[in-house]
Amino acid sequence: MASYKLLLLPGDGIGPEVAGGMQVVLDALKETGLATFETETDLVGGSALDAHGVPLADATLQHAKDADAILLGAVGGPKWAGVAYENRPEAGLLRLRKELDLFANLRPAICYPALAEASTLKRELVEGLDIMIVRELTGGVYFGEPKEITTLEDGSKRAVDTQVYTTAEIERIAHVAFDLAGKRSGRVASAEKHNVMKSGVLWKEVVTKVHAEHYPGVQLEHILADNCAMQLVRRPKQFDVLVTDNLFGDVLSDIAAMLTGSLGMLPSASLGAVDASGLRSALYEPVHGSAPDIAGQDKANPIAMIGSLAMCLRYSFGLGDAADALDGAITDALAGGARTADIAGEGTNPMGTRAMAAAVADALRARVG
Repeated sequence: MASYKLLLLPGDGIGPEVAGGMQVVLDALKETGLATFETETDLVGGSALDAHGVPLADATLQHAKDADAILLGAVGGPKWAGVAYENRPEAGLLRLRKELDLFANLRPAICYPALAEASTLKRELVEGLDIMIVRELTGGVYFGEPKEITTLEDGSKRAVDTQVYTTAEIERIAHVAFDLAGKRSGRVASAEKHNVMKSGVLWKEVVTKVHAEHYPGVQLEHILADNCAMQLVRRPKQFDVLVTDNLFGDVLSDIAAMLTGSLGMLPSASLGAVDASGLRSALYEPVHGSAPDIAGQDKANPIAMIGSLAMCLRYSFGLGDAADALDGAITDALAGGARTADIAGEGTNPMGTRAMAAAVADALRARVG
């Protein structure tokens, strides 16, 4: 059996706890013969800042480049609120994305059957929900220059963030979305703000051109991002693949996450381009943040981290059967009543992080036999 090289970056807050839960599942994957990994653990975010004075050390970046895939827990927290902007914990994650050119962020929003009641929306609106949000990750307002705060002559200040996109950046994320849609229902919705933003005008123009020239069999719909946000909470199952830019993707994916009941449930994949050898850089992480209010209390939900591992199996290593088994194990564990506090209903006794991870690992063993 091939062995794959994983770099584990637990990060801050609940990051080390959910990463520990994922390790329980890694052990079960090896035990069942589904997959074997060589793992290396390093620092990112606030923990790296404490140890090295920077949120991502050059040596860690090199480890990331050498790994077959990266699994990251979470970064940030109030402990580092006073550091310089360029040294904030989140800058470590942004540098990883930029240096590895991880331009395509896949964020599935799936409502597990056992958790339809956990959503704040009515069951009939979310039951069977399965959306894939494709977010452009290395361009747009988070990286555009100039990005600055300047002092004006009258002593007041002016802040500037620059929204920048090129044709090539939009083309490559559009291809990812259309390719995914071709393997799903064949429907893509593209969200932007062409009515008030020039970057939105170009986005719509390029996506339309890519669709017409390469994907005539896929259905394309254009939607304004603010209307898209409304539609996600009004009638979310109208969407299948949703492609959008960095800023709107950040906002819309968090909205979609809450449709499923909890941010603790949803994984993500950040992918680079496939190289000549057929390999690609990739980082997998939960959608949720570092949740410092519950850090160290064994309360965090590890399912988003475990789901990120399943995406790693699928997109980095082509282990579709193993990914299906792990996704099925999550479904089985939830159907069996396993709940952490964030998804536990009234009268349900929630379990801790490691117990939930163990429930998924046990369900995986049962599936594989």
